[in-house]
Amino acid sequence: MPTLPVRPYRTMGFFFCILLGCLMVGWQALAQTDQSQANQKSALVMTIDGSIGPATKDYLERGLRQANDENHAAVIVQLDTPGGLVETTRDMISEMLNADIPVMMYVSPSGARAASAGTYLLYGSHVAAMAPATHLGSATPVQMGGGGLPGMDPEDEQPSDSDANEESTGDDASQDEATSDDEAGGEDGTRRGENAMERKVLEDAVSFIRGLAERHDRNADWAEEAVREAVNLTAPEALEKNVIDVVASDIDDLLMQIDGRSVVMESGEQVLETADLQIERFDPDWRTQLLSVITNPNVAYFLMLIGFYGIIFELSSPGSLFPGTIGVISLLLALFAFQVLPINYAGLALILVGIGLMVGEALVPSFGVLGVGGIAAFVFGSVMLMDAEYLAVSLPLIGGVAALAAGFMLWTMLNLMRLRRKPALGGEEEMLDAEAVALEDFEHKGHVRLHGERWNAVTEAPVVKGQRLKVIRFEGLTVQVSPAPLPEK
Repeated sequence: MPTLPVRPYRTMGFFFCILLGCLMVGWQALAQTDQSQANQKSALVMTIDGSIGPATKDYLERGLRQANDENHAAVIVQLDTPGGLVETTRDMISEMLNADIPVMMYVSPSGARAASAGTYLLYGSHVAAMAPATHLGSATPVQMGGGGLPGMDPEDEQPSDSDANEESTGDDASQDEATSDDEAGGEDGTRRGENAMERKVLEDAVSFIRGLAERHDRNADWAEEAVREAVNLTAPEALEKNVIDVVASDIDDLLMQIDGRSVVMESGEQVLETADLQIERFDPDWRTQLLSVITNPNVAYFLMLIGFYGIIFELSSPGSLFPGTIGVISLLLALFAFQVLPINYAGLALILVGIGLMVGEALVPSFGVLGVGGIAAFVFGSVMLMDAEYLAVSLPLIGGVAALAAGFMLWTMLNLMRLRRKPALGGEEEMLDAEAVALEDFEHKGHVRLHGERWNAVTEAPVVKGQRLKVIRFEGLTVQVSPAPLPEK
């Protein structure tokens, strides 16, 4: 019985051992690479460029969540903002204060600013840093309606020299003051009420920023001055006054300078180890960009108009589907934007009333009364809808939409007036003075053919078959006729 050669099996075993050895070496190298990557800590870098709004808040929250899930050692936010919404800023600061990872606000690149809400974000961060040629400040809150919240107005808070002299003159000065108060009447009372509300908001902002400054051992007095007087500082001045912690030329310089610094976290003090951190970026994605577009006041306003008019067109001509579908989608997007934007509900109500009146003018013509009132309500409501600082509906957009609506109503009214001058094309009015033909001989009652139909007819003069008659008036289903005049020769 022949035997199989042994050499091929030995060769296959040899190659198998080599392959197994290569796999073990590769696995060990991969494990070492993973271990080195795990040991190599990193910092997550985010970018906030523009007004602080709902999209910014969502972006920061997702960045902090990703940094926590991926065990990043720090979060660096490159900041360049003119300001934004107060409530959104407070929510972002709350997220930073309660984060398990230190958050560093870095105003960069050169030429950037941290104005208004940006100043609060700097004070609320664990490390406040600025690049050269940047500035911060102007942290005075602004009320809805465009009215500013000035600092303590000397005219309101401190008496002038003339007032002091009047107070020292005794009863005469008191009588003069009482007389002037009586003349001012309710106007002064209203102004005092407005000033009281402004001061409440102002003092709340001062307390908030002073608390942030004391938590991170920064200059609380200048922070209060920035809120009351809207003052500003450049990067070197801010460092000198202990408003910020570092002036750094870039992120690597920032990480080198803050290495070993102690920061106050929610769980206590923590020493930063940032010298060898790797940089990993988390830039705004499509979701943030989409949310930024939707929550733009002009876009939200336009979506609302498209939504309302789309639904109105669908209801006026059921079955079109296209206007209704576009309208519902646009209206839902607008409502989502209004949910996160500071809208004035009185303004929204005026817009709805204005649209209703303009639609009413088209359906029930009132010779401009409903239309003019609707345009006025629409314009006033649009101006009132959103007018917070940095989040206001564009006045040219409001004017353009109002002009378009006014043009449409003017076109409708002109067409209606033109139609009124045209003769009737149907109904009883069109049949008056129409020509009928006698179907038989009759003296008082008989039948005539009118517009191809057989009608009962009455007449005051005898009629012969085939005679041309003229319709005078209607009485139910009976027409009164008279002989038609003969054509002129």
